[in-house]
Amino acid sequence: MSVQIAVIDDWQNVASGVVDWSALAAVGQVHFLHDYPADTATMVERLQGFDVICLMRERSTFDQALLQGLPKLKLLVTGGMRNAAIDIAAAKALGIQVCGTDSYKQAAPELTWALIMASTRNLLAEANSLRAGGWQVGLGGDLYGKTLGVLGLGSIGQKVAQFGQAFGMRVIAWSENLTPERASEAGVSWVSKRELFEQADILSVHLVLSERSRGLVDTQALGWMKPSARLVNTSRGPIVNEQALIEALSAGRLAGAALDVYSEEPLPVDHPFRRLPNVLATPHVGYVSEQNYRQFYQQMIEDIQAWASGTPIRSL
Repeated sequence: MSVQIAVIDDWQNVASGVVDWSALAAVGQVHFLHDYPADTATMVERLQGFDVICLMRERSTFDQALLQGLPKLKLLVTGGMRNAAIDIAAAKALGIQVCGTDSYKQAAPELTWALIMASTRNLLAEANSLRAGGWQVGLGGDLYGKTLGVLGLGSIGQKVAQFGQAFGMRVIAWSENLTPERASEAGVSWVSKRELFEQADILSVHLVLSERSRGLVDTQALGWMKPSARLVNTSRGPIVNEQALIEALSAGRLAGAALDVYSEEPLPVDHPFRRLPNVLATPHVGYVSEQNYRQFYQQMIEDIQAWASGTPIRSL
């Protein structure tokens, strides 16, 4: 009986073409599923026939209830080496192996910078005006000489800081565990949390979601920001208190927000972020690049081959 392998959350129907899956023919049969996540009962019904499931990042939640409903499941492989949507302890208790992959480190910083530029120069409104038969509609902002605030100076935050420096911006940073020494090694000025929000013309979020960072950008922090400033979040939705951000944007207390991540994904159809004129919103595409997908799926294939030969690699 050959191993049944599911590649799920393939929303754009691209997984089968990005890499050559025929390498797994010796292990089993690969199936590509394009559905969006659903309730536990539907997910159990959809996935109960599979021994191996490949996940794209944190699209579907694999909690204890779902894992218990999949008695055939022996291996879960996720894109990336961190996936908050998998209950790894529950998986281990059920004897399910969990493996990850490396990721292409340029995709998220590049998208972050695209959002910063498009939001600052009002590109969406200008392009839409042209498309609708119109011409210029607004006045774009500027980056040179302005202050970029980086919340979280890890590998992605550092790349975004470097882009800011290339654009002639003053770059400041803060996070709970960032030291002035580490900041200055990256050529960045360390400031306090309050100073970060008060001084930034562009504030870009680059923290890992944890209990410490959840809701960190709250009403108080947004209140410290200049009315001319913009908030950019390509990290994780729940780091920003969405209701507080909606209120600040609706009241004109912030010039704008450029967002790629949300508390609930896919974003509900009636969500204010889909309508607010000062929001530039993209559907969590920070990691959705050709190079990143190729790396994810190629290494998922390697993970499955290693597991099938009894020597799992990149275990989580």
